[in-house]
Amino acid sequence: MRLFESIIRFIDGLNERIGTGAAWLTTILVLVVCFDVFTRYLLKTSSVAVQELEWHIFSVIFLVASAYSLRHNRHVRVDVLYMNFTPKTKSLVNLVASMVFLMPFCIVAIWSSQNFVMNAFNIGEISPDPGGLPFRYLLKATIPFGFLLVFLQGVALACRSWLEFRNDGKWEVAGK
Repeated sequence: MRLFESIIRFIDGLNERIGTGAAWLTTILVLVVCFDVFTRYLLKTSSVAVQELEWHIFSVIFLVASAYSLRHNRHVRVDVLYMNFTPKTKSLVNLVASMVFLMPFCIVAIWSSQNFVMNAFNIGEISPDPGGLPFRYLLKATIPFGFLLVFLQGVALACRSWLEFRNDGKWEVAGK
């Protein structure tokens, strides 16, 4: 059980730090969008690089903060039945769902994005638009990285769910 607790603490801590970083990226995104709006509508000029920077930042936020959302149980789900389950049943549902659906899906996403990312790295992919951003391959590398973080958080969820299931739905990480 201590091994499970150590795994949970490590993964939760990792995704907590990354989620905090993503929150700061959100602030940067707001500033970039404000700059884009200011230059476009008041100065009547526009920059492809600034517009691409907006969706690059948004993509990174979305991909790396997904694990943070899972860690804080903020993912969208249909709670019609789940909300009426006992804590022990909820932990069993979470355990089975994370092991049967979440983690295998993450493995498939990581595996299937390998060629996509490697091809981008091999050609040194950049924006096809004049004035666009270089290093697009780095952005594409966040795809398997984001799914790796979700996979790890799925491991933590499975460990936590197992411990909760064994203790009738009542369990907290020691030293949290």
